[in-house]
Amino acid sequence: MSQDRMTKLQCKECDSINYYTQKNKKKLQQAGKLELKKHCPKCSTHVVHKEIK
Repeated sequence: MSQDRMTKLQCKECDSINYYTQKNKKKLQQAGKLELKKHCPKCSTHVVHKEIK
């Protein structure tokens, strides 16, 4: 995986960084930050994770 496109996903509930993902290279100029609903092991539930730098 290329490190230049890697983004971190942080839990909105407990602020822990749980996931790393890639953004589409052609759509990097899209407005807003990526938000995905993922499982947080610390909260033990599915919560929204937001992209951080």
